[in-house]
Amino acid sequence: MTVLRIGTRRSALATTQSGHVADLIRERLGREVELVEITTEGDVNSAPLATMGGAGVFVGAVRDALLRGDVDVAVHSLKDLPTQPAAGIALAAVPTREDPRDAVVGRDGLTLGELPSGSRVGTGSPRRAAQLEALGLGLEIQDIRGNVDTRLGKVASGEYDAVVLALAGLVRLGRADEATEVMDPLQMIPAPGQGALAIECRSDDTELLGRLAELEDPASRAAVNAERAVLATLEAGCSAPLGALAEVVEGEDGDELWIRAVALSSDGGLSVRMSMTGAVDDAAGTGTRLASEMLADGAADLMHAPVRKQQA
Repeated sequence: MTVLRIGTRRSALATTQSGHVADLIRERLGREVELVEITTEGDVNSAPLATMGGAGVFVGAVRDALLRGDVDVAVHSLKDLPTQPAAGIALAAVPTREDPRDAVVGRDGLTLGELPSGSRVGTGSPRRAAQLEALGLGLEIQDIRGNVDTRLGKVASGEYDAVVLALAGLVRLGRADEATEVMDPLQMIPAPGQGALAIECRSDDTELLGRLAELEDPASRAAVNAERAVLATLEAGCSAPLGALAEVVEGEDGDELWIRAVALSSDGGLSVRMSMTGAVDDAAGTGTRLASEMLADGAADLMHAPVRKQQA
């Protein structure tokens, strides 16, 4: 039996995530695997994500390797995937999602609310930046790039007073205890798909596609389908100030899907926030309807509006 080659970005977090999928394949499918590390545009370009077009910068090179046959499987952070399907590639499985919330790593164990006004808080995400501004804490939000180690190092060195990043990444790297605060989604709605992994293979490899489907977690797939439908309907890239979080919950008549979303102006001064419930088997439809209501309330114009100047 041939060894399955898993394409992955080179970062510590990416290889850890891909290693988790490799373990699942070994344990559940009985196949041996090896990781093939690939450098993506997002790894070599240090420009702010918003100026790079956002969608696809972390997945394009890995998908190209998959289509060429250099690898058999690709593993991504699902939040990095463009919402438009890629020709010749199938999303074979979404395994059980890690905690999707955002986390703060602050100096001296401080939470956001405990940081003095003017403290420097780093994030590379316009979504996080806008929601941080909306909290009105008087923080100085600064753009930051780099892997988890780099970002945490900037807090340890005193260059930043805090950074905000995905809790899932800290958990997977065994560094969750360094979080000084886990953000309530009422304050910070995560990115669509945050905390979830995407396992892809070539769409014509039907045998492998069927086996990888055994790694699927239906509740996680339903949640991310709803969130990504919001993203697609609002035509917002992964760098837009948009958050969406869905989960499967127990309702009066069985399981149902509950989703909330927010679209913000880049300075966080204006926002459209809505929520909706729907059937689990109509997750994408529920997300689409929610986004349509947000569009009717001006969400698209809001996300692309110029930054409002503060009054002196």
